[in-house]
Amino acid sequence: MFAPLRNAKHLLGCQTPHRLVILNVDDYATIRLASRQAREKLQKRIPDFGGQMDTFDALETRADLDALFEVLRSVRGADGIPPAFTAYALSANPDFNALRNEGRYAPEALPDTFARLSADQPDAYEGAWSLWREGMAEGLIHPQFHGREHVSVPLIEAKLVRGDDDLNANIEVESTAGLKAIPEMPGVGFTHSFGLHDKSLLPQHREILADGLARFEAVYGFASRTFTPPAQQLYPSLDAYVHELGVEAIDKSFFYQRPVGNGRRRPSINFLRPPTQKRAGTIVRTLSFEPTSGTKSDPVGHALAQIDTAFRWRKPAIISSHRVNYAGHIDPKNRQQGLGALAELLQAIIKRWPDVRFITADALLDEMREGKARA
Repeated sequence: MFAPLRNAKHLLGCQTPHRLVILNVDDYATIRLASRQAREKLQKRIPDFGGQMDTFDALETRADLDALFEVLRSVRGADGIPPAFTAYALSANPDFNALRNEGRYAPEALPDTFARLSADQPDAYEGAWSLWREGMAEGLIHPQFHGREHVSVPLIEAKLVRGDDDLNANIEVESTAGLKAIPEMPGVGFTHSFGLHDKSLLPQHREILADGLARFEAVYGFASRTFTPPAQQLYPSLDAYVHELGVEAIDKSFFYQRPVGNGRRRPSINFLRPPTQKRAGTIVRTLSFEPTSGTKSDPVGHALAQIDTAFRWRKPAIISSHRVNYAGHIDPKNRQQGLGALAELLQAIIKRWPDVRFITADALLDEMREGKARA
């Protein structure tokens, strides 16, 4: 990253006297590819099928979680506590039976998704949901709200009416990968749960947000204090709405463009700030770690340089990552590469900064509220 921009991210916003590392990892609990066989069928049916997530991402398996937890247990912060993934997770997935047999969209509760896959693919998924909850109890994975599902419901409904073959192909293999945009919904990709082309859809977005947050509490056993929308797409007024629903802070990137309708975007620059009674706080991801994306020749070195910059500005190092880096259901080598890099990064962090502590995104809110971090 160009050095002035790397420093500009830290000019404003809360500071902290402590060295804090937060691992914010998106896309947990969402279905992308059901299996390697599903990917092969979609590659044959959908033109230009590809991209890292459509090629390698899948609901986390028992082996994925086992291997991840082993890496996280291998290090400790200065307080003796291991790193935890703040797993921005879904509370539901598309109900493929409703899509296939009734021609309508409906959400499938997350435990039902794991139960269905446990029956269909026991070697990969039997016991995975139980292991998820064990990881929560051990403090290794801590879910926060990433939406109800990771697809645009209005787009899926429109494609159902159109009878699009890419959607039909996905329904046949119970996946959500490689779906194409449609001209009637400019600027809305299939993963943009809250992508917006027409403001008339805002009531539906509000309904999905409220239902998703209620389902999150039912699934995980507690209310989510933070929220990051899929693909960072959320109409600006919905910030206040999710705050009304109990979300204390919205997790954002430093710079992104928000949908305002008709394919238009509004630029947004964000800094770390605490919540107040009247508005949600902002958690800002100031560095990225995507070790299997191929975009960085040295992803560990790149991340360490960004962490060093954050610490020099007395800011927490809030790392953005995605589940696909640690997913091995489609290709175990992908998981091996991603977790190998993660282990290397964590070991390097505690060696270079032995006073570091690893905390979750919502724990950072407590640091700000208690005055341990200040503006």
